[in-house]
Order: sequence, then C-alpha cells, then structure tokens
Amino acid sequence: MSEFDARAREWDKDKMHTNRSVAIASELEKRIPLNSTMKALEYGAGTGILSFLLKDKFSEITLMDSSQEMIKVCEEKADYFKTGHIKPLWFDLEHKKFDGTFDIIYNQMVLHHVNDYETIIHTFYSMLNPDGYLAIADLYPEDGSFHGPEVKVHWGFDPENLAGIMKQAGFRNIENKKCFEMERESGRVYPVFLLVAQK
Repeated sequence: MSEFDARAREWDKDKMHTNRSVAIASELEKRIPLNSTMKALEYGAGTGILSFLLKDKFSEITLMDSSQEMIKVCEEKADYFKTGHIKPLWFDLEHKKFDGTFDIIYNQMVLHHVNDYETIIHTFYSMLNPDGYLAIADLYPEDGSFHGPEVKVHWGFDPENLAGIMKQAGFRNIENKKCFEMERESGRVYPVFLLVAQK
C-alpha cells in the first residue's frame, strides 16, 4: 500500500488541505473563464477536495489518481453528493496513455511527485482541446524539508522554469502568482504558486 493509499481515509480531516483547495479554487475562477460546458480533468485528484468545490462550474469532471484508495474515497463522495457528472478514475497517467480530451486540466501539489514532469506537461498539452487551459499549483523551491529527506520528490519548482517547459510544449498566455502559504507546526512556511497556461 502506498503512502497515499494509507492516508486516503484521513486526508479530508486535515483543515489545511481544505483551506489550500479553497484558495486555489478561488484563484482559478479569477484567472480562467470557467463555464458549465467545459469538461475538466483533475490530475492527481486525491480525494477530490478541489473538484468538489468546483463541481457546479463544469459539465463533467474526471478525477484521476494512481492511488486506488483515494479514488475509492472520491467514489463515496460522488455518491454522497449525488454528483453524477464527477467521474473518479483509477489511472496512472505517468505510465499509460489516456484516450480522451478536456477543456481544462488542473492539479495541486502533484507535480513534485511526478518523476518526469516535463513529459507530463507535454502529455497535458496533447490531452487538451484547442484553447484549453492547464493550471498547476505547487511548491516554490524549498530545501527538501517539506516531505523530509526519506521521500523521493522534487524540492519545489521555479514557476518561470516551468513556464519555459510549457512554452516548448506549445502553451501560450502563461502566468503565475502566489496563491497560498502552508504553515507547519514547526513554524516553517511553504508558499504555493498557481501557474496557468492556454493551449
């Protein structure tokens, strides 16, 4: 069982997860002209906190995650909220090709867990419809203390470097800004950026 499988049942009890998602949802609504005809994909959706906040904004939302336990929680929430247009999907996009396109793809705190993040950005581009949007929320560069030395992840990102990769993939209208700060019990603060681009 993966770390995320093990934490799935407790994930929504962490108030910071909700606060972060509320901040990102608000920023998404300000920066992207969301409308109810759009098909959305949340990649690395976890328990879908962000997508359930945005559930009335899209015609259909696919919640994709490689953690089976996280997807089980998404299925239970979709059933509880009677959101038939929210489709949880257990799928590993890093290692499998997905057949389908979307008007918007978004994720939060996921990219630093993706080994080959440059490839996944190109994959997102190929999965977007013309003029579609990509939104990535993640950590600014940090010293590895966010997860600790035992966890193999990227230590945050310079959003300008990511913007360069997006340009190479074909994206345009690329913008970023700080959207949230996570404060740990230690007092350490980890800022989060939101990077938005258009196909």
